[in-house]
Amino acid sequence: MMLTKETKINVLNACSKIVAKKISTYQNALTEAQESANNETKSSAGDKHETGRAMAQLETEKLTAQLTEASKLEQALQIINTDIVHESIRLGTLVKTNNGIFLIAVSLGKVTVNDIAYFVISTVSPIGEQLIGLKQQDFFTFNGRKYIIEELV
Repeated sequence: MMLTKETKINVLNACSKIVAKKISTYQNALTEAQESANNETKSSAGDKHETGRAMAQLETEKLTAQLTEASKLEQALQIINTDIVHESIRLGTLVKTNNGIFLIAVSLGKVTVNDIAYFVISTVSPIGEQLIGLKQQDFFTFNGRKYIIEELV
């Protein structure tokens, strides 16, 4: 299978959909947590009231942090220029190796598009750090496996 600009666009679109779903899920959960906290305020009394409010506040803080992180992922995906064909591996490069295909973008893990698995990784992941700056036919070893860079888009 040859990598193409269209392949990169399709993988990025799949990533964007995954991140958008995460954002929607966190927004919905945040709304529910806030409604729950409001209901707790109205219906509880005494120590139970304070405990319920504190738990709701912790849940809201956790969901807000997760929503913020998902929004950062969304922004990082949006800055990737699919028109650039990379000579060396950097942010936005789709990389085919003898041991898998990687998109250097954000940490999403395995994403399947048209029955093909792509590993969407960030530049600061252990394997991402190994890949940055390499060119076609370069190689590196990760976890005892030799990876040969076969193709870049």
